[in-house]
Amino acid sequence: MTSETPVPLTEPREGLPEVITTPDALAEAVASVEAGHGPVAIDAERASGYRYGHSAYLVQLRRTGSGTFLIDPLGVPDLSRVEAAIGKTEWVLHAASQDLPCLAEVGMRPSLLFDTELAGRLLGLPRVGLGPLVENVLGFTLEKGHSAADWSTRPLPEAWLKYAALDVELLIELRDALEAQLREAGKLEWAHEEFAAIVASPPAGPRIDPWRRTSGLHRVRDRRRLAIVRELWYTRDELARTRDLSPGRVLPDAAIIDAALAQPATQAELTELPVFRGRAQRREAARWFSAVQRAQAMDKDELPPQTARYDGPPPARTWASREPEAAARLAAARAAITEIAEAHSLPVENLLAPETLRRVVWDPPDPPTEESIADAFRTRGARTWQIQLTAAAVSQALSAP
Repeated sequence: MTSETPVPLTEPREGLPEVITTPDALAEAVASVEAGHGPVAIDAERASGYRYGHSAYLVQLRRTGSGTFLIDPLGVPDLSRVEAAIGKTEWVLHAASQDLPCLAEVGMRPSLLFDTELAGRLLGLPRVGLGPLVENVLGFTLEKGHSAADWSTRPLPEAWLKYAALDVELLIELRDALEAQLREAGKLEWAHEEFAAIVASPPAGPRIDPWRRTSGLHRVRDRRRLAIVRELWYTRDELARTRDLSPGRVLPDAAIIDAALAQPATQAELTELPVFRGRAQRREAARWFSAVQRAQAMDKDELPPQTARYDGPPPARTWASREPEAAARLAAARAAITEIAEAHSLPVENLLAPETLRRVVWDPPDPPTEESIADAFRTRGARTWQIQLTAAAVSQALSAP
């Protein structure tokens, strides 16, 4: 790591490139990417807090010998030619799991990956955001302030474009420095396994009961009110999708919870609630009240259960009272995992996924030998390096009297 005063990085080395918005300009970029060499730095900007979904509104690439490219997916929505140009070359991303879904939407999927954030976690670095890593590892500071901007804005301001270009400016250099540290720490093979697992991971399926993620739902204590939350959530989601707006901009979660708790009997009562008094919500008052009425008219067997459906063990916080033996097993296994993580300067969650440990401890193999624990971890997606570090210790923890 560098100990010198960080140097502000304010301008792309080759200047700010023109945004690619046409097939002809994309063809030129593809040819240039093919002519470059080494890994390809990639980033994407979304408008998640403004638009419905998590689509990419700008894609940034940089490759040695090619330079930096800023691509507008609104102008050229199919970037499969870019993927073909990259071929089997390694992609370098920061926090890859955030960007890979939106890149897949435009036809870009990696064959080989290096994730700089995950590399920082495996190294046990205290701050693994892109800015802190670039500063602490390379000695440069990146501009902050536009990551949460509305990237669906057109035209994109020059300051935003400069910020976007600088996000990939040093990504390859950062990758090289982190790879050297991983090799020195004996963790490079661990990183390769982690990166390969990300590439092989299938797309996330739809959430079960997504409305249960409504902020403040813990305040809703009966099934009728839960039904109101559910109906308002799906009504909002449909309207947000139609308008291509973030659901929270259509109707805040807090308003949904307030309506569920109040159970308004009339539309007038609904519009007396704080958020629903606003002009925008009063225009949609009939829509929102219809959702409330549907919930109020449901038979008991149509109401949602108080707790979410779940195919695994109960929450660990309930084990002490419901299954004290399982709680004791979990405490012993967690202590063993924590000790190993500290010894290797790893975050506990990167050493072994907490959900994997919880499921195995709840229903452990009989007997819980090192081999049977290893098989159970492997079945649940643990990587070889994780199993080698943890299986014996967890076996001992579960076998202790």
